[in-house]
Amino acid sequence: MEEVRLMKGNEAIAHAAIRYGTDGYFGYPITPQSEVMETLMAEKPWETTGMVVLQAESEVSSINMVYGAAGTGKRVMTSSSSPGVSLMQEGVSYIAGAELPCLIVNVMRGGPGLGTIQPSQADYFQTVKGGGHGDYRLIALAPSSVQEMADFVALGFDLAFKYQTPAIILSDGMIGQLMEKVVLPPFRPRKTDEEIEKESPWAASGRKGGRKPNVITSLELDPAIMEQRNLHLLEKYRQIEENEVRYEEIGCDDADYLLIAFGSSARICQKAMEIARGEGLKLGLLRPITLWPFPTKAISDRADKVKGILSVELNAGQMVEDVKLAVDGRVRVEHFGRLGGIVFTPDEIIAAVKEKLM
Repeated sequence: MEEVRLMKGNEAIAHAAIRYGTDGYFGYPITPQSEVMETLMAEKPWETTGMVVLQAESEVSSINMVYGAAGTGKRVMTSSSSPGVSLMQEGVSYIAGAELPCLIVNVMRGGPGLGTIQPSQADYFQTVKGGGHGDYRLIALAPSSVQEMADFVALGFDLAFKYQTPAIILSDGMIGQLMEKVVLPPFRPRKTDEEIEKESPWAASGRKGGRKPNVITSLELDPAIMEQRNLHLLEKYRQIEENEVRYEEIGCDDADYLLIAFGSSARICQKAMEIARGEGLKLGLLRPITLWPFPTKAISDRADKVKGILSVELNAGQMVEDVKLAVDGRVRVEHFGRLGGIVFTPDEIIAAVKEKLM
């Protein structure tokens, strides 16, 4: 029987992590995502599943704890909010370079700098263009509901282990604090050491049977070998782009104008679309679920069928650049957003469509 609960998005992340069989969580409190750790501490999974829940000294410490634990093949994760995730970027690059699966959660707040504790989507560039150094990518999932906050924990871990690469859930303060009904996933046990050794033979889990040592590192001083490593990563990223694009289309088939939005912005756009259609203005909504890999082809396919596209984001204009690349000049593309933690209304979105595209 399904277990249905009313909870915040942040709380859903915590419950889903326990139920997935996560081995460890390492984090540091920061608004507006602190309920993730608070819920884990309240649930005390170390007494039931054996899951480690540890508050690190800082975000730098927590991401390096994730790095070390992920190197043993364990399912480990962290969560933070924008300034905290910025502190993690060196570790994220190391984890990507060492090809380690893990899950990162960013419940975005406004910036730059310390900024505000209100919702924002201004970490798009940091997430999909590489916030750390080097040529690497993160599988980026953008939930627009509390249900997806819960569901994407399992999806993020599964994709991370499928491709041996870090994945991130890119949420925002609105979804993190929003309370909705959520169907919680069933409990599944943590993997045994034997199962981990079979699933992840690369892991540093203790040398047994005279095999060669497994070395977890992103360092390579021979440039010829390092180039091959980079080419290997690029091929893996190509496979992810080919197989893992996810998006949702609502009212697109007969739309005259197309809204493109992710996360909380997509929820508001859906209401704007309903109001506009009641007034005779046919709007459609394309919601990227994976911000990387980006639904470039889906947007390109719509470009010749609409009169204009509005990229709606809680930032100064970031995803709009990828939308323009997908469209390649075939139709007009504009951006609409609010900054500083202010959230737009459906009426403001409709007004932006009329002002910028009509």
